[in-house]
Amino acid sequence: MIGADASLRRSNDDGEPAGTAGAPMLEVLTRRDVSDVVAVVTRWFGGTLLGAGGLVRAYGDAVGLALDAAGTRQRRLLHTMRVTAPAAEAGALDHRLRAMGEVSDVEYGTEVVFTVGVRDAARFAEDVAGASAGRATVEPSGTSWVDV
Repeated sequence: MIGADASLRRSNDDGEPAGTAGAPMLEVLTRRDVSDVVAVVTRWFGGTLLGAGGLVRAYGDAVGLALDAAGTRQRRLLHTMRVTAPAAEAGALDHRLRAMGEVSDVEYGTEVVFTVGVRDAARFAEDVAGASAGRATVEPSGTSWVDV
C-alpha cells in the first residue's frame, strides 16, 4: 500500500491457491489503515497441509504480528513557508512563528528569513500579516512529510 491515501494497492499469491496469501495480507494492512508499507511473508512448507482457511489465517496473522512488533508512525503533510521580515522585527516575530508552526531554519542578514512548516498555508499567511502589521512577506516553498 503506497501513497498518503494508500491509493496504490497490490497483492500477489505467488503460487499459493488464489486469494489465500496476498488478499488476506492486504486486508490486514487495510484494516490497520496504514500506507507506505510493503508486507512480504515467506512460508516454508513443513509437510502439513493447512488448507485454504489455514493459509488465509497464517498469512494474515503473520502481517498482523509484524505490524504489532514494528509499530507504526503517524506522518503529517506540512506546507513549507518562507517568511521574510526586517531584522528589527526578528525577535518578536520568531516567538509568534514558533507558536504558529514548526520553525526549521532562520537566516539572519539585513532581513531575517524564517522557514516554517505549517498545516494551513492560507491561514498562516493571514496570521503572519496580522502579527507583523504587514511588514513580513510570506512565500510558499514546498511541502514535506514529518513524523508526528
